[in-house]
Amino acid sequence: MKYGYARVSSTSQDLSVQIKQLEENNCDYIFKEKISGRNRDNRPEFNKLLETVKEGDTLVVTKLDRFARSTKDALNTIEYLNEKGVGLIVLNMGGDKIDTTTPIGKLLVTVLSGIAEFEADMIKERQMEGIALAKQRGVYKGRPKKYTENHKGLQYALKLFRERDKNKMTVNDICEITKISRATLYRANKEIL
Repeated sequence: MKYGYARVSSTSQDLSVQIKQLEENNCDYIFKEKISGRNRDNRPEFNKLLETVKEGDTLVVTKLDRFARSTKDALNTIEYLNEKGVGLIVLNMGGDKIDTTTPIGKLLVTVLSGIAEFEADMIKERQMEGIALAKQRGVYKGRPKKYTENHKGLQYALKLFRERDKNKMTVNDICEITKISRATLYRANKEIL
Protein backbone atom coordinates (compact mmCIF):
# COMPACT_ATOMS: atom_id res chain seq x y z
CA MET A 1 0.00 0.00 0.00
CA LYS A 2 1.16 3.52 -0.72
CA TYR A 3 0.60 6.10 2.04
CA GLY A 4 0.99 9.84 1.68
CA TYR A 5 1.80 12.31 4.42
CA ALA A 6 0.98 16.01 4.11
CA ARG A 7 1.85 18.54 6.81
CA VAL A 8 1.93 22.30 7.24
CA SER A 9 3.18 24.10 10.33
CA SER A 10 0.09 26.10 11.25
CA THR A 11 -3.67 25.98 10.89
CA SER A 12 -3.65 29.04 8.62
CA GLN A 13 -1.58 27.24 5.97
CA ASP A 14 -3.04 25.20 3.10
CA LEU A 15 -2.47 21.47 2.49
CA SER A 16 -4.08 21.33 -0.97
CA VAL A 17 -0.86 21.53 -3.04
CA GLN A 18 0.75 18.66 -1.11
CA ILE A 19 -2.43 16.58 -1.23
CA LYS A 20 -2.70 17.09 -5.01
CA GLN A 21 0.91 15.92 -5.51
CA LEU A 22 0.34 12.86 -3.32
CA GLU A 23 -2.85 11.98 -5.20
CA GLU A 24 -0.99 12.36 -8.52
CA ASN A 25 1.54 9.82 -7.19
CA ASN A 26 -1.22 7.28 -6.59
CA CYS A 27 -1.23 7.29 -2.78
CA ASP A 28 -3.94 4.97 -1.51
CA TYR A 29 -4.43 6.92 1.71
CA ILE A 30 -3.15 10.34 2.84
CA PHE A 31 -2.48 11.28 6.46
CA LYS A 32 -2.82 15.05 6.98
CA GLU A 33 -2.06 17.44 9.80
CA LYS A 34 -1.53 21.11 10.54
CA ILE A 35 1.09 21.16 13.26
CA SER A 36 4.74 22.12 13.77
CA GLY A 37 7.19 19.43 12.73
CA ARG A 38 9.81 20.33 15.33
CA ASN A 39 8.88 17.49 17.65
CA ARG A 40 7.79 14.13 16.25
CA ASP A 41 5.99 13.21 19.48
CA ASN A 42 3.57 16.11 18.93
CA ARG A 43 2.45 14.88 15.48
CA PRO A 44 -0.40 12.41 16.13
CA GLU A 45 -1.20 11.72 12.46
CA PHE A 46 2.45 11.05 11.63
CA ASN A 47 2.75 8.67 14.56
CA LYS A 48 -0.47 6.92 13.50
CA LEU A 49 1.02 6.58 10.01
CA LEU A 50 4.21 5.03 11.39
CA GLU A 51 2.11 2.50 13.31
CA THR A 52 -0.02 1.73 10.24
CA VAL A 53 2.68 1.03 7.64
CA LYS A 54 3.89 -2.54 7.28
CA GLU A 55 6.37 -4.51 5.20
CA GLY A 56 6.08 -3.76 1.49
CA ASP A 57 4.32 -0.42 2.00
CA THR A 58 5.66 2.90 0.77
CA LEU A 59 5.48 6.27 2.49
CA VAL A 60 5.40 9.28 0.16
CA VAL A 61 6.07 12.91 1.20
CA THR A 62 6.31 15.97 -1.02
CA LYS A 63 9.42 17.41 0.65
CA LEU A 64 11.88 16.21 3.26
CA ASP A 65 11.05 19.05 5.69
CA ARG A 66 7.43 17.82 5.81
CA PHE A 67 8.79 14.48 7.04
CA ALA A 68 11.45 15.55 9.58
CA ARG A 69 13.09 18.75 10.88
CA SER A 70 16.39 17.34 12.11
CA THR A 71 18.94 14.93 10.73
CA LYS A 72 18.66 12.73 13.79
CA ASP A 73 14.88 12.58 13.51
CA ALA A 74 15.01 11.84 9.78
CA LEU A 75 17.64 9.13 10.13
CA ASN A 76 15.87 7.49 13.08
CA THR A 77 12.55 7.49 11.26
CA ILE A 78 14.10 6.18 8.03
CA GLU A 79 15.85 3.44 10.01
CA TYR A 80 12.53 2.55 11.67
CA LEU A 81 10.86 2.38 8.26
CA ASN A 82 13.70 0.27 6.86
CA GLU A 83 13.40 -2.18 9.78
CA LYS A 84 9.70 -2.53 9.02
CA GLY A 85 10.46 -3.03 5.31
CA VAL A 86 8.79 0.25 4.34
CA GLY A 87 10.16 2.48 1.57
CA LEU A 88 10.23 6.28 1.62
CA ILE A 89 9.80 8.44 -1.45
CA VAL A 90 10.46 12.18 -1.30
CA LEU A 91 8.87 13.75 -4.38
CA ASN A 92 10.68 17.08 -4.56
CA MET A 93 14.35 17.10 -3.73
CA GLY A 94 15.55 19.89 -5.96
CA GLY A 95 13.33 18.70 -8.78
CA ASP A 96 14.23 15.02 -8.40
CA LYS A 97 12.50 12.15 -6.65
CA ILE A 98 14.40 10.19 -3.99
CA ASP A 99 13.58 6.62 -3.08
CA THR A 100 15.21 5.23 0.11
CA THR A 101 14.84 1.68 -1.12
CA THR A 102 17.92 2.39 -3.29
CA PRO A 103 21.47 2.94 -1.94
CA ILE A 104 21.82 6.35 -3.63
CA GLY A 105 18.43 7.36 -2.22
CA LYS A 106 19.58 6.51 1.31
CA LEU A 107 22.77 8.55 0.86
CA LEU A 108 20.96 11.57 -0.56
CA VAL A 109 18.34 11.62 2.19
CA THR A 110 21.08 11.50 4.84
CA VAL A 111 22.97 14.42 3.28
CA LEU A 112 19.88 16.50 2.60
CA SER A 113 18.39 16.01 6.05
CA GLY A 114 21.70 17.32 7.44
CA ILE A 115 21.37 20.39 5.25
CA ALA A 116 17.75 20.91 6.36
CA GLU A 117 18.80 20.79 10.02
CA PHE A 118 21.68 23.18 9.34
CA GLU A 119 19.27 25.60 7.66
CA ALA A 120 16.88 25.50 10.64
CA ASP A 121 19.80 26.13 13.03
CA MET A 122 20.99 29.07 10.93
CA ILE A 123 17.53 30.63 10.97
CA LYS A 124 17.45 30.33 14.77
CA GLU A 125 20.94 31.82 15.06
CA ARG A 126 20.02 34.80 12.83
CA GLN A 127 16.89 35.34 14.92
CA MET A 128 18.95 35.43 18.13
CA GLU A 129 21.43 37.86 16.54
CA GLY A 130 18.53 40.08 15.46
CA ILE A 131 17.10 40.06 18.98
CA ALA A 132 20.51 40.96 20.45
CA LEU A 133 20.86 43.89 18.04
CA ALA A 134 17.32 45.08 18.81
CA LYS A 135 18.11 44.93 22.54
CA GLN A 136 21.26 47.02 21.97
CA ARG A 137 19.18 49.62 20.13
CA GLY A 138 16.59 49.50 22.92
CA VAL A 139 13.72 48.50 20.64
CA TYR A 140 13.31 44.90 21.83
CA LYS A 141 11.29 44.64 24.98
CA GLY A 142 10.51 40.92 24.92
CA ARG A 143 7.12 39.46 25.57
CA PRO A 144 4.85 41.80 27.54
CA LYS A 145 4.29 40.79 31.15
CA LYS A 146 1.04 38.97 31.71
CA TYR A 147 0.81 39.96 35.37
CA THR A 148 1.49 43.59 36.17
CA GLU A 149 1.08 45.24 39.55
CA ASN A 150 -2.38 46.36 38.38
CA HIS A 151 -3.62 42.81 37.74
CA LYS A 152 -6.52 42.23 40.16
CA GLY A 153 -5.98 38.47 40.46
CA LEU A 154 -2.32 38.99 41.30
CA GLN A 155 -3.16 41.71 43.81
CA TYR A 156 -5.65 39.40 45.51
CA ALA A 157 -3.11 36.55 45.55
CA LEU A 158 -0.48 38.86 47.09
CA LYS A 159 -2.96 40.04 49.74
CA LEU A 160 -3.78 36.44 50.69
CA PHE A 161 -0.09 35.51 50.57
CA ARG A 162 0.92 38.33 52.92
CA GLU A 163 -1.93 37.54 55.33
CA ARG A 164 -1.22 33.79 55.61
CA ASP A 165 -0.67 34.05 59.36
CA LYS A 166 -4.24 35.38 59.75
CA ASN A 167 -6.07 33.41 57.05
CA LYS A 168 -4.15 30.13 57.65
CA MET A 169 -4.00 29.46 53.90
CA THR A 170 -1.14 27.60 52.26
CA VAL A 171 0.60 28.88 49.15
CA ASN A 172 -0.96 26.01 47.20
CA ASP A 173 -4.43 27.07 48.40
CA ILE A 174 -3.80 30.64 47.29
CA CYS A 175 -2.51 29.53 43.89
CA GLU A 176 -5.48 27.24 43.35
CA ILE A 177 -8.01 29.94 44.27
CA THR A 178 -6.40 32.78 42.30
CA LYS A 179 -5.00 30.70 39.37
CA ILE A 180 -1.62 32.42 39.87
CA SER A 181 1.39 30.11 39.76
CA ARG A 182 3.73 29.72 42.75
CA ALA A 183 6.63 31.15 40.73
CA THR A 184 4.63 34.22 39.71
CA LEU A 185 3.39 34.74 43.26
CA TYR A 186 6.88 34.54 44.80
CA ARG A 187 8.39 36.73 42.05
CA ALA A 188 5.66 39.36 42.44
CA ASN A 189 6.07 39.35 46.21
CA LYS A 190 9.76 40.19 45.78
CA GLU A 191 9.19 42.82 43.07
CA ILE A 192 6.13 44.55 44.52
CA LEU A 193 7.00 45.29 48.13
